[in-house]
Amino acid sequence: MRRFHEIAPGVLVATAGLYTTTSTVVTGADDGCLVIDPAVSVNDVAGLAAELDGAGLRPRAGFATHPHWDHVLWHRDLGEVPRYGTPAAVATAERRHGELVSETDAEVPGHDPALLGRLVALTGDHVPWNGPAARVIAHDGHAPGHGAVFLPDTGVLLAGDMLSDIEIPLLDVAGADPLGDYRTGLERLAAVEGVRWLVPGHGSVGDAGEFRRRLEADFGYLERLAAGEEFEDPRCNQDWLREEYQAQCRVVAG
Repeated sequence: MRRFHEIAPGVLVATAGLYTTTSTVVTGADDGCLVIDPAVSVNDVAGLAAELDGAGLRPRAGFATHPHWDHVLWHRDLGEVPRYGTPAAVATAERRHGELVSETDAEVPGHDPALLGRLVALTGDHVPWNGPAARVIAHDGHAPGHGAVFLPDTGVLLAGDMLSDIEIPLLDVAGADPLGDYRTGLERLAAVEGVRWLVPGHGSVGDAGEFRRRLEADFGYLERLAAGEEFEDPRCNQDWLREEYQAQCRVVAG
């Protein structure tokens, strides 16, 4: 895990080696902070907690952008604080808790199953905490109840598993309308005004220009997929991504 670096005032991002997974911390009042998607190995998450403690920062709340195993992790050293998700994400995490535990154990064993995916349903469209406004943009692209977080004070968009520079759009192929849900998610992110920095769940941080470029790339990907075109995406460069692409082609083709 690379140490946190500040991408905008009060917004800290760390990147893990596994899947190039990002973790984000937003600092607030009274040395409090909001922890979003802490990941990914036990040592990584414990290291995040230790770094925050060394900086005198105390987690006051957490947020999980969506109910996949690598985004619902936690560590006791981060404290007993409310960890929020959208209502659909919370319901999915509760229903799939056993699967989340199995998936986590297969990839990064050692996490406490009692902490895994234990989320509180958000009742509005902002994370309730004593710090900078954190607006949640909910949709069902990629996963049920996916919730990106926009920080209007700094113009930072935490996109969850969307708008990656290293992954193709990963549709929720088990959903009723995988292509439509993903397109709706992109449209809602594209409608956010004032984005100056983009943080994907996997990949590198981008500026406003990169935000627009990735939107264009992902809309184009969906259009070609819907049209049944044969095409290559430069991000589709690993076996598992090629397998995901083929699965998407089969689902869209019916």
